[in-house]
Amino acid sequence: MIFKCTSILALFFFCNMAAAQSNDTDGIEGVLYSDEGWVSLSTTNGKISGINRLDQESHKSKMYIAPGLIDVQINGFMGVDFSGPDLTVEGIRKATKALWKAGVTTYFPTIITSDFNRLKKNFAILAQAQKDPEIGGSIPGFHLEGPYISPLPGFRGAHLEKYIKNPDWEEFQELQRAANNGIKLITLAPELIGAIPFIRNCVANGITVALGHHNGSAEDIERAIDAGAKMATHLGNGCANEINRHHNPLWPQLADDRITPSIIADGYHLTKEEVRSFYKVKGPDKTILVSDALDLAGLPPGEYTRGERTLLLTPNVVKLPKENVLAGAASPISACVGVIMDYTQCTLKDAIQMASTNPAKMFLLNDLGEIGQGKKADLILFKLENNEVVIHKTFVSGQLVYSKD
Repeated sequence: MIFKCTSILALFFFCNMAAAQSNDTDGIEGVLYSDEGWVSLSTTNGKISGINRLDQESHKSKMYIAPGLIDVQINGFMGVDFSGPDLTVEGIRKATKALWKAGVTTYFPTIITSDFNRLKKNFAILAQAQKDPEIGGSIPGFHLEGPYISPLPGFRGAHLEKYIKNPDWEEFQELQRAANNGIKLITLAPELIGAIPFIRNCVANGITVALGHHNGSAEDIERAIDAGAKMATHLGNGCANEINRHHNPLWPQLADDRITPSIIADGYHLTKEEVRSFYKVKGPDKTILVSDALDLAGLPPGEYTRGERTLLLTPNVVKLPKENVLAGAASPISACVGVIMDYTQCTLKDAIQMASTNPAKMFLLNDLGEIGQGKKADLILFKLENNEVVIHKTFVSGQLVYSKD
């Protein structure tokens, strides 16, 4: 009997050892994005456990290696709409795996201005997906964009006016409970009644506040920043087509060093001159790249009906013809990496910093956004082809989740 128990315990021990070792990887090789040196990475239990320098001359193809990209504003992907009526955990799993192929290993599913019951329902579904052992590690939090934004045409963008309202802390807490406290980022308009105390409440509860889809004055913006707002959502977008050249929401956010803007550098949402100007003011340390991709991203161009909106998907962007505004992007954040390098002549290191390191720091994701000993082994291998990022392999927690070959 003793021998039998001992044998069972030994078998249990070796099975567990094998399971643990199955999450170890050796020989992930590439050109390090930060210094152009050839390296080989090893991982143990989902973390980077070794960084070994290699002889550069022994390699022919230039395959870069970098931390996985982090997108804190993405509304959906490959037909899965995080704000839609038919959201399911399976749909979120589909979108997550498609994002892995695009080099995005961490993202904040973004829910926009909608009916309150829809908001509650979909945040509850996202909270369920966050517990999924396969994809949950890629979803550290959620982004609520609206409904506390400007109702004015242009500034509200593609958000439906009938659902826009002033900030309501009790209502928001109800959403946060449905989300299992998963809402980590909220975009709002600082000029709305009740916005400043609402921002203070968010900050006190560990929620990052971004200013966006607003027509706030310099005074409104300063009060919001004093209250703890730290970001500007897709600066240069969510804005009327015509604004006062002196008094508008752009200059105060650019002028205040306490604000880190996110920008959609897909080559269509902002002009080259806008991207270059924003970059020169804020630099690679105070800029975050986002995709703002819609669920239509990855689908064939054409006209689509989404809820109460008719959208036009072009090969490059999504438009809302009725309002004559852009409704969102059609490209993943990996496209923004190549565009900002082209527009600003910044280095690959700077571009990856804006697409991975900076969002990790902003949201205290301390084991992400860099390649270093003990960091989570969320990694991408890619080639740069005419400044276009072409993903070849994606690793999440050291596990290969996508291979182009």
